[in-house]
Amino acid sequence: MTKTKPDLKVPVAVETVEEEKLFNSLRAGDWDEFIGQEKIKKSLHISITAAKKRVEAMEHTLLYGPPGLGKTTLAHLIAKGMGSNIRVTSGPAIERAGDLAAILTSLEPHDILFIDEIHRLSKVVEETLYPAMEDFALDMVIGKGPSARTLRLELPQITIIGATTRIGMISSPLRDRFGVIHRLSFYVPEELSRIIKRAAKKLKVPIDQEEVVQLAKRARGTPRIALKLLKRVRDVTEVHGQGKVTKELLSQTLDLLEVDPLGLDDSDRRLLLTIIDKFNGGPVGIETLAVTISEDIGTVEEVIEPYLMQVGFLKRTSRGRVVTELGYLHLGRVVPSQIEQEPLFKK
Repeated sequence: MTKTKPDLKVPVAVETVEEEKLFNSLRAGDWDEFIGQEKIKKSLHISITAAKKRVEAMEHTLLYGPPGLGKTTLAHLIAKGMGSNIRVTSGPAIERAGDLAAILTSLEPHDILFIDEIHRLSKVVEETLYPAMEDFALDMVIGKGPSARTLRLELPQITIIGATTRIGMISSPLRDRFGVIHRLSFYVPEELSRIIKRAAKKLKVPIDQEEVVQLAKRARGTPRIALKLLKRVRDVTEVHGQGKVTKELLSQTLDLLEVDPLGLDDSDRRLLLTIIDKFNGGPVGIETLAVTISEDIGTVEEVIEPYLMQVGFLKRTSRGRVVTELGYLHLGRVVPSQIEQEPLFKK
């Protein structure tokens, strides 16, 4: 008699307000809890200690890298290390110069203003930010036409922390005003395993080391994805399991989520297969590619491409995107003769 597997259904993976609250609850509360990015942590510790010794605001700091690597968490840890309040906003939320002025004038000495997606600030808002960063001042234009005049308001010493997934979209004048600039890197499986174990303990999810390692390998080098996978597995375990994450349940859940052993999901495979099947492996321009797979250009550049390039399946050339030999092999496709294998990682 054939034994059938249970008909598992994975809860819909839509990031709700409740899920965002869950991720916030799992955010590292101090430097010891923040796993990975060791060089950046050491550099930030030096900046914080130096600023506190001088009784000054910390230098303006720019954090960049793919989403989900800990930029927001680091901003909160900097504020905690400085003993300062932190105000959180985003580039799209600051629509007018007056919006930024209202925020800046409400800050106290040594407070921190964290601007996520800072590359999306409008030019007018960005130019309003320049004197605040350079001189701790706010230049306001009073009136219109020939009678208009500029009024300078003094601001307290504050720190601007910017975060972006697209460093190339930040203008040179804005980038040059940051004294500290750090690029966050993808995490290695060992670091992700530690993150998953800590989160599982907080969520009271019984899981063995073998299953932790499997989750870490499929997390695309990204803590936020690791936590999302853990949450999905926890939900399925509570509904279909016995309260513990088993090897079989984990495997079935990840298969249903269409996450392969290297962490590639349906979006990744769709992008690679589109280039292979419709554009003979590339090169293909980003605009054409985005339209073909019905994705926003920003999503392709910020979310999908970075990991595919990290694992060596995709490369950018002056003519467009090209699938590498490793990409063909991973998808089980015949490698065209004109493609030569290149090193997996370049530094």
